[in-house]
Amino acid sequence: MPDTAALTIGEVINRLRDEFPDVSVSKIRFLESQGLIEPDRSDSGYRQFDVQDVARLRFILQQQRDHFLPLKVIKSKLTLWERGEDVGLAAADPDSDQTSGEPLTREDILKRSGLDDDELDALVDAGVLYYITDSTLFESEMSNAAREAKRLLELGLEPRHLRVVRLSAGREADLIKQLTAPLMRAKNAESQARAQDLLDSSTGSIQALHRALLRADLTKNPGS
Repeated sequence: MPDTAALTIGEVINRLRDEFPDVSVSKIRFLESQGLIEPDRSDSGYRQFDVQDVARLRFILQQQRDHFLPLKVIKSKLTLWERGEDVGLAAADPDSDQTSGEPLTREDILKRSGLDDDELDALVDAGVLYYITDSTLFESEMSNAAREAKRLLELGLEPRHLRVVRLSAGREADLIKQLTAPLMRAKNAESQARAQDLLDSSTGSIQALHRALLRADLTKNPGS
């Protein structure tokens, strides 16, 4: 088949399988659902990939395999890749404080979230925000959580109300950990890469399911 012809998802997999043995239909569909690829569709609805789509997929899979990068970082690199620029350093996400992964102090959380001391203490007491074990520092992602908590407090909720969100997130995290545990116990690079892929895929799907169910519950009985 000439390179200019449209490829089916199966033909794309055949082209990439030697380099990426774990590539699959479900993986490509997941990358599409996350907005990393956008293949055309035939009149009957089947995906149609061109040479650029295959090159884009190869770049994404290389970043996952060689650098164990989460999809959010890869997505930021794609903009540079499309322009032919150096992708060694991804552009920072202005809405995320997880770019460095460094632990944050109490003062960092207060400054980045807009919470005051009493609000932060109340959120910690409610278990919504929490320190690193045996530490006075917070994980970097707590900055994002604190900022969202501040928005909800401004809407009229109280820290004790947000505990249900924390408990739900904990249960979802436990579910994902159970799913990825067998691969995480294997210390070889291939298993670690597959675990990261499974983590990204399952996390995205659970978040999408959570949002869909939340919207469904809110629209089912809007007056209740």
